[in-house]
Amino acid sequence: MESSANGSTFSGFASFGNYTTRNDGPGKVWDLTGVSNVTMDNIWVEHQMCMFWGANVHNITITNSRIRDTFADGVNMTNGSTNNTVRNVEARSTGDDSFALFAATDSNNADQTGNVYENLTATLTWRAAGLAVYGGSDNVFRNIHIADMLVYSGITISSLDFGYPMRGFGTTPTRFENISLVRAGGHFWGNQTFPAIWLFSASKVFQGIRISNVDIVDPTYSGIMFQTQYLGGRPVNPITDTVLTNVSITGARKSGDAFDAKSGFGIWANELPEEGQGPAVGSATFNGLRMSGNHTDVRNTTSTFTITDT
Repeated sequence: MESSANGSTFSGFASFGNYTTRNDGPGKVWDLTGVSNVTMDNIWVEHQMCMFWGANVHNITITNSRIRDTFADGVNMTNGSTNNTVRNVEARSTGDDSFALFAATDSNNADQTGNVYENLTATLTWRAAGLAVYGGSDNVFRNIHIADMLVYSGITISSLDFGYPMRGFGTTPTRFENISLVRAGGHFWGNQTFPAIWLFSASKVFQGIRISNVDIVDPTYSGIMFQTQYLGGRPVNPITDTVLTNVSITGARKSGDAFDAKSGFGIWANELPEEGQGPAVGSATFNGLRMSGNHTDVRNTTSTFTITDT
């Protein structure tokens, strides 16, 4: 859909596909570029690639819908998408991030701001995260329940370019509020294990992250992991201006599997996530941190990352 769709409303129907493998071309129920003021309400999507993919979209509203068994993302907004709302949506068994916001610039190099994702549920995501946020600023993610991730983090917060260029995080905070993560995390990309919340400073600036009122329960490997990308043996960007308030982490236990040595940490400043990489770099501040029932509450063997608990 392109600009001729501006102002459209879609409501009260289902879109069931018959895909059996992933194909990154067709299969997006909504594939919008440069579209504004579209409303989608009470939609049911199954066995498609994505429910919604939007590049440079504005004032889009997606509400009261369900997403099942997709081969890629449930909802992904990218390329300078602004002032969009995703509310009261449940995603189950998506084959990529259930809900994503990518500050990519491959087709539109503009700020990605003012988006609100709220009252969401993501369960049984089988190839990526329940929620993934790559760059942008002044975006809000609140009132979210994420459970039973199969291979990846419950929430990915990353400044990595991958496949196409992206913007980093801006100075106006990106906020994550009122979130529960239950049995989240997994292992993927070789021997790397993922936590309930993964904070990854990479090829773009990592800053302005605010996480508050979060309960992490029984993470598969670790509760919160800090990681930094290295290129040529040197760290690219540090984790900066990152504050976590009123966070509870319980039940981070030893996994007992082949990745047992990378498990059981409530908070982990990862010292060696994978070959060719190095320890997390930067700092994070916790206010009102609560932990219990973890094998190790905090693992930080680095000299490059500072965790402050006030």
